[in-house]
Amino acid sequence: MKELSEYNLPEDIKYTKDHEWAKSANDVVTIGINDYAQDQLGEIVFVELPDVGTVFSKGDEFGTVESVKAVSEIYIPISGEVIQINEALDNAPELVNQSCYDAGWLIKITPSDSSQMDSLLNKAAYMDMLKG
Repeated sequence: MKELSEYNLPEDIKYTKDHEWAKSANDVVTIGINDYAQDQLGEIVFVELPDVGTVFSKGDEFGTVESVKAVSEIYIPISGEVIQINEALDNAPELVNQSCYDAGWLIKITPSDSSQMDSLLNKAAYMDMLKG
């Protein structure tokens, strides 16, 4: 387990209290679990993702991540429709551990209300939450 100061938490990404991340670009929001979450879970062995076209409301469970330690639910940070899933995770779930913000992203959505991004935590607020 890493120390808090060792986590990779980019400034240009928003975070949730459940340790997901969201990054918006060109009306598409990419979502995954952050460095803290993947570190706490340990070695990820399976990722279950929704079908493209599924519509979720903010806070809905959209999948699970299974590690050697536990199975954890993943919650969608903002409402929207799934337009792409990271199919590479079917054969290489460890990408979430190796590169949670790049190769290990989970889903991409078209947001139904992009202003919901404003309710997510920035890096400083997320770090404050982790510190308790």
